[in-house]
Amino acid sequence: MLATVDSCVLAGLEARRVEVQADSANGETKFFLVGLAATSVKEARERVRSAIKNSGLDFPRKRLTVNLAPAEMRKEGSGLDLPIAIAIALAEVGKRGPARSAFLGELALDGAIRHVDGVLVAARCLKKLGFDRVFVPAADASEAALIEGLEVIPCEHLAGVFAHLVGSAQITPTPFTNVVVDETTGVLENDLAEVHGQEEARRAIEVAAAGGHHLLLSGPPGSGKTMLARCLPGILPPLELAEAFEVAQVRSLLGDLAPGRPLDWTRPFRAPHHGVSMAGLIGGGSGVAMPGEISRANHGVLFLDELAEFQAPVLQALRQPLETGRVTITRSGGTVTYPARFTLVAATNPCPCGWLGDPVRTCRCTQAVVDGYQRRLSGPLLDRIDLQVGVRRVPLTELAAEPRGEPSQVVRERVLAARARQQARQGCLNAQLKPSRLRHLAAMEAGSKRTLERWSEQKGLTARGFHRAWRVARTAADLEGTELIADRHVLEALGYRLHDVAA
Repeated sequence: MLATVDSCVLAGLEARRVEVQADSANGETKFFLVGLAATSVKEARERVRSAIKNSGLDFPRKRLTVNLAPAEMRKEGSGLDLPIAIAIALAEVGKRGPARSAFLGELALDGAIRHVDGVLVAARCLKKLGFDRVFVPAADASEAALIEGLEVIPCEHLAGVFAHLVGSAQITPTPFTNVVVDETTGVLENDLAEVHGQEEARRAIEVAAAGGHHLLLSGPPGSGKTMLARCLPGILPPLELAEAFEVAQVRSLLGDLAPGRPLDWTRPFRAPHHGVSMAGLIGGGSGVAMPGEISRANHGVLFLDELAEFQAPVLQALRQPLETGRVTITRSGGTVTYPARFTLVAATNPCPCGWLGDPVRTCRCTQAVVDGYQRRLSGPLLDRIDLQVGVRRVPLTELAAEPRGEPSQVVRERVLAARARQQARQGCLNAQLKPSRLRHLAAMEAGSKRTLERWSEQKGLTARGFHRAWRVARTAADLEGTELIADRHVLEALGYRLHDVAA
């Protein structure tokens, strides 16, 4: 007897349909699994055999063949355990698989159905492919329930799923989750109120948050670069629904979603060590590439401390994602594209010992060593960083006094107002404006335009640097609530572009 059920395998943030066909026929008792299955899928034979027997179901004592179609597509992962078992069980009793239904899940030897990664991605794609119903592990049902119009059947045990399909017992579907954006903010771990001095750097953090601009902080050890960077999430707004859904899909693919809480409204903050590999930062691996840190930081902040200590090829690989907001990776298993629209905040010392330009401690590095250290940060990479700010050590006498700076909550209100102006005007942040839209939406006073052109020409800014300075000026104007970009906004933006990070 032949039975067919549907499932899928993931390729990045997309899913490919898999038809699981089980045929039980007379002949020598053997179990064949065909259809270009990877090792993880081939091992399903033993898991499925034990799960069926330990669930009180009959395993065919015949020649059993399971085909995973299409045959030319490689199948990986343990999510095909459940559909293989269901196809075999239905074939044994002579029943057909349910129409427009898909199955996902890993089986334990006792028949329990375990979590699999990427259920949210799979559910979204299956709905797009025309499926009406999906059977998923009970632990993952809250993910799939985010997809409107898709009936989600939570599965705890193989025996229960089989009873549901033959009509002897019914499983109550998980209702659609009607999510509401959580506007509340938790307790801030790092508040700008605790930053002593550093007025220029504080202002740069505010501009970066308001317009989504990339930021580089340069200064000696202990000057507060890391603390400033960690204050940035506290002045950012919560994720919008579409953003939270995109973040959740990447986390689902990696198995990082919190149980029972698939959506999180806090913007990601990722801070990988400078020893991170290319695959760890950008994404990669064998077969189909998995997301890296830049995709984990999507719609949030990517903090790279000790920037000059990262491997040069890893830093150069950042150039395309910084420009496009996504990354495309090709491996033996195919080509995948992941979102990577993050705000980069980087910190670096001006030299290996860290004391170049410090008024108190003397730098021990030779000029050749300093030049070599600073050359690790290539011109094309720095050209993509909108704000470059020098951070100097705060006198120790100031550290014992009460800080006088504004708290994060006050700065956050200005950031939210500036972002609201940008969304109302153009539907995106200023950092994402293309040159054609920039000309129409970032109008300047006549004198300001001449200032930007003259200074850019004299200082040798590239076309990219020119447009990035223009965008920063637009953000400075939005923070003030002015329609036209004035001279002061242009000069502030140029000050960030023309700053010598080694100073």
